[in-house]
Amino acid sequence: MFKYKKSRQILVTAIVLGLMSAQTAFAAAVEINLDKAIEMALKTNPTVKISEAESSVAKAQKDEAKASRWLSIDYTHKTARGGYYDPDPSSSQYAPRNSHTNGFTASIPLYTGGKLSGTIEQAVQNYKSSEYGVDESYQAVKLSATNGYYAVLQAIDTVKLSKDSVERLSAHLQNVQAQYDVGVVAKVDVLRSQVELADAEQTLIKAQNAYDLAVADLNNIIGLPHGTDLKVTESLQYNKYDNPMENCINFALANRPELFQAEAGIEAAKAAVKVAKSGYMPQVAASASNDWSSTSWPGDDNQNWGVGVSVSMNVFDSGVTAAKVNASEASLYKAEETYRQTKDSVQLDVRNNYLSLREAEKRIATSKVAVDSAEEDYRISQLRYQAGVGTNIDVMDAQVALTQAKNNYVQALYDYNTSSAALAKSMGVPVRQS
Repeated sequence: MFKYKKSRQILVTAIVLGLMSAQTAFAAAVEINLDKAIEMALKTNPTVKISEAESSVAKAQKDEAKASRWLSIDYTHKTARGGYYDPDPSSSQYAPRNSHTNGFTASIPLYTGGKLSGTIEQAVQNYKSSEYGVDESYQAVKLSATNGYYAVLQAIDTVKLSKDSVERLSAHLQNVQAQYDVGVVAKVDVLRSQVELADAEQTLIKAQNAYDLAVADLNNIIGLPHGTDLKVTESLQYNKYDNPMENCINFALANRPELFQAEAGIEAAKAAVKVAKSGYMPQVAASASNDWSSTSWPGDDNQNWGVGVSVSMNVFDSGVTAAKVNASEASLYKAEETYRQTKDSVQLDVRNNYLSLREAEKRIATSKVAVDSAEEDYRISQLRYQAGVGTNIDVMDAQVALTQAKNNYVQALYDYNTSSAALAKSMGVPVRQS
């Protein structure tokens, strides 16, 4: 009976483990390409959502500033009870009394010396800047998703190259072992081949881990759980880029969001100067009021009204207004220099990415030739070793050179594609929203 129960437990455990393994094995991988990765990132990445929220705040502040130039109506109500201290509490003259008052006051600014219009202009320019900030966040997230996607493609190719290296060295080790068994080669050849194979296996382990890290990073960018398995449908490609550098720079100067933000910053700073100088000017406002008061609730007797115009002007403030004007003018100068700096940075950014693109393009051509030569060199080295006229060291060196040449080619493709993506970002190429 005990054996039966134990066998049954083992069977149940095996079934459960089998179902769990099957679930893991058959869990569908998410199929993805570059366009889908970018689309998912734009919909889920916090960077975009934060910039959109900042734009919503700026829009509300703009609406608030514009609304402040129109009529404002306030209502107040006060209920109180009080009286006089008197030694004779029976005296009706000094008995405690209730007081209920209600009032409406309407006011509208007539002249603010530029303070109101300047405040509105500041809010408008800040909103414009936030909108350009949203555009910049779209472009930044697109670049991040693109780089993450290309990193996965590079990792896939690197894993494949590492596996190819292991397979070549495994086959070579079998050949060396066979020749050693019949006394053709020395033991040192077997040992050297074993060491090279172990080193290649270490490289493969690192490459597989790098792939897992690249997938987790891309999942984080596009809003998927970090452990999600991805099935990419593309590979690193070389697509020739023909646009000359001068056209790229001109396009950037006409489209880069950061330049528009810097321009908006100048206009906002000019408006701030206007606001500061309004401290020298009179402030004029019109108002109208209507009040009711009574000793009984709700206090709607004894109605009285009033209308009027108020004028106020600062006559002396010990230099406070002058200091504010100086500070705002310094901020304007800073904004103008920021624009100049941003313009220079944009041009330099485009130039750097363009030159990196061209450098990677040249490396693609040279590394492709190197791969062809390395493959032929490895083939010849193997044949010479098998014929007994070559050394094991020649084969090992040829194997290392072949692996390095292929890795250089993959790296050149990766650098070319990421440089192309960075160039598009530095040019301010608009991101299309689906």
